[in-house]
Amino acid sequence: MRTITGTVVSNKMDKTVVISVDSYKSHPKYHKKYKVTKKFYAHDENNQYNVGDVITINESRPLSRLKRWTVAV
Repeated sequence: MRTITGTVVSNKMDKTVVISVDSYKSHPKYHKKYKVTKKFYAHDENNQYNVGDVITINESRPLSRLKRWTVAV
């Protein structure tokens, strides 16, 4: 089971938070590093996380069309 750590960027949905995860890649020819940002939708049962919180999420079964992660306790 994969785990990812990221920052909450939205909590406007009921029982769902959106997490932004930054990673760095290297250009194959010029070898300059650049930032890649990806968003994940995660299930937050108690609506307890706010924007700016750093949380860890775990992979889970599909919960909806976009949600494939749950917030780690």
